[in-house]
Amino acid sequence: MNMIKKFTNVIIGFSILIAVWQTVIVIGNYEEALFPSPLKVGEGIGTLITNGTLFVHLKVSLIRFFIGYLSAVVTAAILGLMLGRLVKLWNIIDPIVQVLRPISPIAWSPFIVLWFGIGDIPAIVIIFIAAFFPVLLSTVSAVRKVDRIYLKVAENFEIKQPHLMTKIIFPAAFPFIANGLHIALGTAWIFLVAGEMVGAQSGLGYLIVDARNSLRLDLVLAGIIFIGILGLILDKAIQLFERWVEKQWGMLSNK
Repeated sequence: MNMIKKFTNVIIGFSILIAVWQTVIVIGNYEEALFPSPLKVGEGIGTLITNGTLFVHLKVSLIRFFIGYLSAVVTAAILGLMLGRLVKLWNIIDPIVQVLRPISPIAWSPFIVLWFGIGDIPAIVIIFIAAFFPVLLSTVSAVRKVDRIYLKVAENFEIKQPHLMTKIIFPAAFPFIANGLHIALGTAWIFLVAGEMVGAQSGLGYLIVDARNSLRLDLVLAGIIFIGILGLILDKAIQLFERWVEKQWGMLSNK
């Protein structure tokens, strides 16, 4: 029943969006070539699906995303778990991280393209940079917020590394780390598309640029819609992973 209600809300929400979209076109009297209607974009989506173009670019983008995102998450989480315990070392590294973190990954793209060429690797590197810092900072912060009582109990039971990290610190810190995973996913997905626009010959970002160059704004909007839908699906996948991890450590009751 709850699933039916959620599905109904989704249908209502998208119906309202489409109605507003069509109303803006009618009131603004926009030409179809400048602001495609929902029907025109729907036809464009059908074209991309039937000729297989969408699936080719989608596959490339997802492969790049998962390689860049997962490598960033694993690297940042491991470093964060260690640096969260090494307070003096983190105090030295933290200013460097705070200087590098606000720099957009796209700002590095001229160097990335020069170093790695044009293809998959530049996009993967941009995704890695975009996802790395949110996970690193959330992990360090989470480790430093672990209740001292847990550590005291572990000390009393003479729990040593690596069991202290895997059995005590990581489970206690994971709910906070999960916030970083969500933030990193959003930023990585955004910069995946941006990276494909400047340094790739395939992918959803390239699809949008190619459609723009061909003055097919219906396909541009189609690409944008798929990017948004895939971003939502990926975020839901992270939520499922978060619940699975929490169940493994008994932090979430089975329902």
